[in-house]
Amino acid sequence: MDQKPLNPYVPASTNMAELTPKAVILGVLMAVVLGAANAYLGMKAGLTVAATFPAAVVAMAALRPFKGTILEENLARTTASVGEALVAGAIFTIPAFVISGAWDELQYWESTAIMMIGGLLGVLFIIILRRTLVVEADLPFPESVAAAEIVKAGQGGQTGAAYVFGAMGLAGLWELFKNSNGIHVIADSAHRFVTFGRSTIEIAQERIEYTGGMLLATPAASPALMGVGFIVGMRVSAVLFAGAVLGWLLLVPLALFLNPAFADSLSGDLATQVWSRQIRPLAVGTMIVAAFYTLYNLRQSLVTGIRKALAKVGVTGPEGVDRTQVDLDFRGVAVAIGVMAVATFGLYWYFAQSIAGALLLTAVMVVLGFLFAAVAGYLVGLIGSSNNPISGLTLSALLIAAILMVVIGVTDVHGVAAVLGVAGVVCCAAGIAGDMMQDLKVGHILGGTPWRMQVGEMFGVVAAAAVLAFPLMALHRVYTIGSPELPAPQAGLMALMARGIVEGAMAWPLVIVGMFLALGLILIKSPSPMLVAVGMYLPFESTAAIFMGGLIRWLLEARLARRKASPEEKVRAENMGTLLSSGFIAGESLMAVILAFLVLGEDFFPFLVRMRAAVTPSWEPSFFLSLLVYPALVYLLVFLPLKKMRESGLPSVKAE
Repeated sequence: MDQKPLNPYVPASTNMAELTPKAVILGVLMAVVLGAANAYLGMKAGLTVAATFPAAVVAMAALRPFKGTILEENLARTTASVGEALVAGAIFTIPAFVISGAWDELQYWESTAIMMIGGLLGVLFIIILRRTLVVEADLPFPESVAAAEIVKAGQGGQTGAAYVFGAMGLAGLWELFKNSNGIHVIADSAHRFVTFGRSTIEIAQERIEYTGGMLLATPAASPALMGVGFIVGMRVSAVLFAGAVLGWLLLVPLALFLNPAFADSLSGDLATQVWSRQIRPLAVGTMIVAAFYTLYNLRQSLVTGIRKALAKVGVTGPEGVDRTQVDLDFRGVAVAIGVMAVATFGLYWYFAQSIAGALLLTAVMVVLGFLFAAVAGYLVGLIGSSNNPISGLTLSALLIAAILMVVIGVTDVHGVAAVLGVAGVVCCAAGIAGDMMQDLKVGHILGGTPWRMQVGEMFGVVAAAAVLAFPLMALHRVYTIGSPELPAPQAGLMALMARGIVEGAMAWPLVIVGMFLALGLILIKSPSPMLVAVGMYLPFESTAAIFMGGLIRWLLEARLARRKASPEEKVRAENMGTLLSSGFIAGESLMAVILAFLVLGEDFFPFLVRMRAAVTPSWEPSFFLSLLVYPALVYLLVFLPLKKMRESGLPSVKAE
């Protein structure tokens, strides 16, 4: 077998500490923390942010006092990024059990089983595919190369950890004063319903008086959401905001205007109900077509990736090769996949209450899980994990499973739960597979040992799966999944599809209209119809805040161009903004999770009630205080990076 020459940062002949207790423990702790933060962010904004970069920075800073090696830092980062990947798969599917009515509350054991089985299968599938996609395939792996360069730069003392932790502290403090469960002195946003004047229109020889209005809202004063906008950039945030404009400023006012019966009850609450019950199903129809259109555009890449992966499954290099080419034993991996298949059968039997249904779904999941793991791994190598369309892959699995349930006659709530179970396992497997492929490529560049990284990933999956159900449950009980505070758009899509197909409960007219909207967007070559649909599905305040973050990123880029910054200076400034944004996301999200747990703890610890009452002011939260976030973020994300870009205290990625 031809093999690409490997010149890792740490030579293969070097025997360096790697899979050590301190690296694994740090990685597991970061996996849980970053996973909990992304759980809140993903259900609130419909987007998650890759944890590879902040995890790399924190690992370097945390292990340096303990004289950690670069390979220990790499293993801790690899283990840590599992939390974000696993929770991305979980929040796209597990909340759908509640939204669909299959569960009254989120269930710990069932949720943990879905995450653990899906996550471990993702790891096992990628072990088989690693050599094909990481070593032999000619893929650019853009985010892996960037992460590896940051780790290399960190060996010279440049970690940037102070920026991450400082931003976490500021955003956490801001959330404490903004959250309704904290010291609520800052209003997140302001709303005003504007009523239109009366219009008389003659239709069918009858003159009808119409009126209407629109609900106007300011962007949410959220450093986390603005940080998301900064990271994804102006283009993506603008497309997302276009969906909000289309939904909130066109379709909602149109629905209010065309219903004369609403004339005497126009209000902001009515506008919100119209958005929730009419516009959101329409957005779901748009998402369905957009998901399959995304997969269609990637058809050549998908077919190529699957063909290459299947052609060389199980092929290994000669025994005795250097440590950088050693995976876990494939025979043991095959046995482990069999064990996971048996566990999957038990889970689906529990959900479907049908042996035939469980057998059928298990076979579907194993086949689709492996194929989608190959697809996810290939796409990460091609376009990076941040652009990995796992929601589209999951929707494909869900549709197949739902049709099979209808065919065999399992069309009650058990059928819905079984279908969502398939979607959950496949989504977690695909999320972990893409993340792990990215991590293994980073290790390949740095000189890590594959089998040790694979063991670290398994530790991370088991620990994260065992813990992450708790923040999901706390967030639901305090903020309510499916509400404007936690809309969980992808989970809403999965729930609607599962119930619509299995139980026939879908609002098909609205969904079909949404499908035609997607067709129109495709015909005019709109960038990312899926993002437009997600923008329609999310609260206006959230998408507007993400758009503000995109504007701040645009302002930074414009200033860099105006100063004629060198490529290295541009990368250093943008990296600093990315690290600060990652800190804002983690700090605000973690504080929201902590406050949720404190609210739940008030039932058991009455002193928490008294403490919250003592610190909560008697006056109404001020919207004007929320305006302070804008100059603060402009300074931190634009002027501070411009000031620091010529200094060497921040890791930079090599300009290509």
